[in-house]
Amino acid sequence: MKKWTIAIIVLLLAIGAGGVYWMMQEEEKPENGKEEPAEPGEEPDSQAFAPFTGITEGGPYMSRPVLAVINNHPDARPQTGLNEADIVFEFIAEYNITRFAALYQSTFPQEVGPIRSARDYFVNLAAAYDAFFVAHGYSPEAYTMLQSGMVDHINGIDYDGSLFQRSTDRVAPHNSYITYDNIKLGMEMVNASPDYSTEAPYAFIQGTVNGKISEQASTLEVRYGQDPNFTSAFTYDETAQRYKRSSGGIPTVDKETLQQTEVANVLVFEADHETIDAKGRQSIDLESGGKALLFQSGGVREIEWISQGGMLIPAANNETVELVPGKRGSISCPLNPEWNNRSATPLEKGQK
Repeated sequence: MKKWTIAIIVLLLAIGAGGVYWMMQEEEKPENGKEEPAEPGEEPDSQAFAPFTGITEGGPYMSRPVLAVINNHPDARPQTGLNEADIVFEFIAEYNITRFAALYQSTFPQEVGPIRSARDYFVNLAAAYDAFFVAHGYSPEAYTMLQSGMVDHINGIDYDGSLFQRSTDRVAPHNSYITYDNIKLGMEMVNASPDYSTEAPYAFIQGTVNGKISEQASTLEVRYGQDPNFTSAFTYDETAQRYKRSSGGIPTVDKETLQQTEVANVLVFEADHETIDAKGRQSIDLESGGKALLFQSGGVREIEWISQGGMLIPAANNETVELVPGKRGSISCPLNPEWNNRSATPLEKGQK
């Protein structure tokens, strides 16, 4: 099985009801107030489909996305609210320490955290997804972008002890949390629109996965250097039809519910990056696209990834690749191509 030794990003989406994504638009009703029956082949009311998961239950999905930066240091685990995210991006923040950016739109957690500081690539993602951006602190590059008004945002530096609260069971910087009620309050305070407005170009499978996936791969490991605390593993559960995530050999669970993170699609993207300062911060190329691996239903397929308006999209033969619909998503950050011992390794079925 092939081993990748340069930068990676991982996208995960948990399994859900069948469906396909359509842009959510409010349709005008006929003058008699009754809905006309759809003709064969016509799309149903697109408001019923969540744009980042393809799920059909619980709509309409008209809320503005929220992108929150979440700490992934071992002292910050287990985190709160990751399992409610539609997509979670995981990137190296400095050296081999990773950080999450959780995108919420179809559902929102009661509380999320620990919240951590922004990087420029997180701000770029928030702008691309037209998400309200939540972080606590920032790198110099991210600070300049936030001050420019590039994205609507709130930051724990400005609202520590008010919108953001410190837990007493952990020490700073691993103890900053925010409730969704306070995120909504923050939107009001900075006059940010609460409404969804950006089309998401993801596509979702109707029915079951077919023979496009040709090679068995029930376990995936994503390694960030020699520290096992930043080795993520995803093991496919055939009964649940989901990949269960662990980190450093410990299951990734929600702090409040103890529910393990489970996903149906795992996307591994190659992306160039480099260390830009003495603190190990990274510059990451999220525009050029590149090679990718797609894991679904216990199999793997080689594809590509592209940037579409700054959104990270799986593609093959210039067409968007369909994902299994569902809740909870996650993405892992690119690695330094000079670190040849860092790799994403899909393992043969049955290997540990």
